[in-house]
Amino acid sequence: MEKVSYKTNKIYQFLRQNLRWILLAVCVIVLLDIIEDIFNQEIQAFDNGVYAIISNYISEQVTAFMKVITTLGSAGIICGVSVLILICYKNKKYGIYSFINLMLITGLNILLKNIFDRPRPEGYRLIEETGYSFPSGHSMISMAFYGLLIYFIFKKVKNPYLKWFTCIVGLLLIFGIGISRIYLGVHYASDVIGGFCFSIAYLACYTHFIKDSIDNKIED
Repeated sequence: MEKVSYKTNKIYQFLRQNLRWILLAVCVIVLLDIIEDIFNQEIQAFDNGVYAIISNYISEQVTAFMKVITTLGSAGIICGVSVLILICYKNKKYGIYSFINLMLITGLNILLKNIFDRPRPEGYRLIEETGYSFPSGHSMISMAFYGLLIYFIFKKVKNPYLKWFTCIVGLLLIFGIGISRIYLGVHYASDVIGGFCFSIAYLACYTHFIKDSIDNKIED
């Protein structure tokens, strides 16, 4: 029993210490699979199937709610939150890291959209959007931006109930933004999943580079 417990603890410690790299590897594998299927035009059935499920819930009330949710992933709202953090929070490094993160992920999303050059869905849009489809900008930027805030909260908040509550709310917001893009007909499911995977892999690297500053240098 002691040997089993020891092995379990070793596995737990390994997973805890290497979680960011495990997530990065999983996201890269999923991304490569999605990209291959997009280029080979083998993913349309999956995208249509997901939209068919989500479209069963279309109504005036749900559409109004989804429009609000999708706005929380818009450039204006996220830029506003970033500026507020930069101006209002006494530890300026949080604001600086958030702002740099936003600039990097936005530039990366623009670059990727132009590389993949995938047209948006046609025929069932509930709102108007322009530009390319893959990866979803709302999904990619909201995962990177709100995901970094979740990382800060997890590092800084001492109260475990408050910590987990805010982290779960943040994750629900991120995934809600992604679902809203499919519901509103402006992105395929693969655009959203791809955007999430890009940002999770990116955050694994970004948080690795800033973690020493967060752990050791930022004080209340």
